[in-house]
Amino acid sequence: MRAEECPPAVCPASLDDPTAPAAGPGTVQSMVGGGPLRTDTLAESVLLLMAAMVLQRSIGFVREIFFCRQLTAEELGQWDMAFSFLMLAAPLAVLSLPGTFGRYVARYRQKGQLRQLVRRTAAFCALTAVLAALAIALARRQLSYLVFATPQRAGLVALLAAGLPVVVAFNYFVCLATALKNMRLVCGIEVLSSALFAVFALGFFCSGAATAGSMVVAYLAACLVCVLLGLGWLARAWRGLPHCGDPAPRRELWSRLLPLAAWIMTINLLWNVFDVVGRYMIVHCWRGSPAEALAEVGNYRTARVLPLLLASLTAFVASAALPHWSHDWEAGRRLRVSARVNLLLKVWAVVLSAGATVVLLAAPLLFQTLLHGKFAGGFRVLPWTLTCAIWFGLTMIAQNYLWCAERAGLASLAALMGVAVNVGLSCLLLPRLGLLGAVLAAAAANGTALLLVLVCSRRLGLQVHRGTTATLLLPLAVSLGPWIALAVLAAFALEIAGSERLWSRQEKQEVLAGAAHYLRQLRARLPRLAASHKTGA
Repeated sequence: MRAEECPPAVCPASLDDPTAPAAGPGTVQSMVGGGPLRTDTLAESVLLLMAAMVLQRSIGFVREIFFCRQLTAEELGQWDMAFSFLMLAAPLAVLSLPGTFGRYVARYRQKGQLRQLVRRTAAFCALTAVLAALAIALARRQLSYLVFATPQRAGLVALLAAGLPVVVAFNYFVCLATALKNMRLVCGIEVLSSALFAVFALGFFCSGAATAGSMVVAYLAACLVCVLLGLGWLARAWRGLPHCGDPAPRRELWSRLLPLAAWIMTINLLWNVFDVVGRYMIVHCWRGSPAEALAEVGNYRTARVLPLLLASLTAFVASAALPHWSHDWEAGRRLRVSARVNLLLKVWAVVLSAGATVVLLAAPLLFQTLLHGKFAGGFRVLPWTLTCAIWFGLTMIAQNYLWCAERAGLASLAALMGVAVNVGLSCLLLPRLGLLGAVLAAAAANGTALLLVLVCSRRLGLQVHRGTTATLLLPLAVSLGPWIALAVLAAFALEIAGSERLWSRQEKQEVLAGAAHYLRQLRARLPRLAASHKTGA
């Protein structure tokens, strides 16, 4: 549910950052073993993140279905816009400074200066978050019109302003724990926040307060509980931080952190705007009243519940692949990186298209039975929202090549062009086609971003295979409905099995060997991880 403050190239790399300085002899004991400062290996981190993601997404899915059943379309749209505003404002309020932790925590920890880093960055984030909250509160009527297309939601904007520091603090602790490689804490906080949000929301619903404002309060309350737990962890961890090392000069610290933070903030802002611009266009370009526009946003949200599960899973796969590709890149194996990018794009395009087809087959049960037919508009546009989600996920994979080539700014350019396409087509299609026009504009924007990332990557050495190009068009079959998608997938599978035009023999062998290898690794790692958790090793 929460937008990350750091881009895909920062947070996952912090799990085992190859560019971070090696720990000195005096820090080894504090970096491994038990206690608040214990760290997890990369394999443990991946397994923990996978387990947490499955659990969190399962809780989130059930919670979203419950929300859709209880809230009206207008209230659901208000909640969606309020949450999107928090996700945009929180990183901007602190200039994405916590996003730098993945790169610099190890450096200052080795030097014995982690206390100064935490103290100074926490003070900076607290100050800027409070100032941002005050600015939002003062401009609540103007922001109410920007977010909800009416100044009558100024009270809700004031509530968002009051909760902004809580969301900032939550993100701060998650980024810090991630940089310290304490993935047990990260996964625990993420799952707990999702579960508490569901519990608090259920309490409001049972008391008859099924409104967007009550959802905001429930979300902020869940974040606040996790922040208090994070403070307890930080207090215990503080005693274990080394006192050695000269104090870090303020100018030296900020000269390192702020340029990287500005870069991260720019990238995050562009991708976050890329994600939410379609809903803002619905709010401001809808021909009906603001209430009707918010109701369409509610329909749009229901159509995005299942597609976002596919997109989040793909983002995890992209994050896990990046360190391996970076290692090959630094070793000079550029052709190997190119081959890996092509293969993962092919495999994941097929997997996502198959998953989206299953979603389409199950959609009548979701929309007509579980949601009682309340969101017919969301049901109609579901095929295209699935296509959007698939292309967005594939873009996250493809842009890893730009990160390896240290040209991440080109990925930001792709996001910017996608925003421009979305805005332009929304202005043209929304008045004529309604919600379908907004979703078609979003699909065109995602396709444009994916195409630009591939074009830029090709100029930097990526060899885009003919089979890759054909496979990336596969999500278009999903937009035509489940039965056409099934027929196209079947024909695609026969083509892959019977020839080497789309997938080479070596690629097919690698996929089979890789699947067998990961199954063996999973069977071997899970008992060790369980035993390690029991013994506290």
